[in-house]
Amino acid sequence: MNTIFIVDDSDTNLTMAEEALEDQYSVMTMPSAAKMFSLLEKMKPDLILLDIEMPEMNGFEALERLKANSALAGIPVIFLTGTNNASVEERASKLGAAGIVTKPFSPPTLLDSIQKNLK
Repeated sequence: MNTIFIVDDSDTNLTMAEEALEDQYSVMTMPSAAKMFSLLEKMKPDLILLDIEMPEMNGFEALERLKANSALAGIPVIFLTGTNNASVEERASKLGAAGIVTKPFSPPTLLDSIQKNLK
């Protein structure tokens, strides 16, 4: 079973995403990029769902850090965002994000995006 990390500072978003995915994937939720990086020292997920707008380290900064680490650079990252506009899409693409899912998301849309990006 593929493992997916869900990183979002909103408990509601974490719960919604976990409920949408838990039947098909092993899901681990975390409230910050810092927690994600500490867990990445112990295990690597098959895919990361990453909120863009978080305190301390935002999703763009987290993705830059992931891509700078050769051991982690290959993990597909799908951004979760409430503000999807051309500048967000352009920056996400430039940084190497696998995709963007706009919040609030529908479970079928989220699952479809994940399935397209898992090897």
